[in-house]
Amino acid sequence: MRLNGKTAIVTGAASGFGAGIARNFIAEGAEVVIADVNAAGAQSLASDLGAKAHAFGGSVADKGDVERLRDHAIEVMGRVDILVNNAGVTHMPTPLEEVSEEDFDRVFAVNCKSIYLMAQAFVPVMKPIGGVILNVASTAGLSPRPNLNWYNASKGWVITATKTMAVELAPQGMRVNALCPVAGETPLLASFMGEDTPETRAKFLSTIPLGRFSTPEDMGNAAAFLCSDEASMVTGVCMEVDGGRCI
Repeated sequence: MRLNGKTAIVTGAASGFGAGIARNFIAEGAEVVIADVNAAGAQSLASDLGAKAHAFGGSVADKGDVERLRDHAIEVMGRVDILVNNAGVTHMPTPLEEVSEEDFDRVFAVNCKSIYLMAQAFVPVMKPIGGVILNVASTAGLSPRPNLNWYNASKGWVITATKTMAVELAPQGMRVNALCPVAGETPLLASFMGEDTPETRAKFLSTIPLGRFSTPEDMGNAAAFLCSDEASMVTGVCMEVDGGRCI
């Protein structure tokens, strides 16, 4: 129960890594707002996880929705100890010059601008209690793959943002870290690979020394540690949860 008595928000939590993080946080004793643009999915997971889980439907790339999320979280939980910026999207594997402007804008709005908007809304209410922020980056920001250029760049931005947030917020007692997973069994997997076939899976897995994808459980375990008091001296770290992919 390493998060017993803590309150948390996890974005993009209706499925995939976000759902794994939310499940683990609940198991570790936290009260959690499950935020997702898929409001029905957020409500379904919250219902499964019980009374300590609350659903919120909205876009993290929309300032009004982010402010509503803040107000809702404070209303139902009283405060926010932990903020997990997990929501993310990608574009299909495409030569960099052929990615549409619409796809580029969507990737940077959800992957990058959302962290800016969440910081604007939540840092002022988290500073007095020395809260913890966890951003979900990617191995793509550390060891880029061809044809995912603008997605790679957005995750590199998350890594740099994490480190500079950590430096700036440390004097207020806040910690900021990131997780860098390799691809996993999430709704984005087919988009990363271009197609989901046994052949493309085998090719992708051959680049991961441990020979498997990151799982929601892997992410939940790593997130629980970084957001717990056990990691009270850890800030500005971008932890690879990638089976050795970046070695």
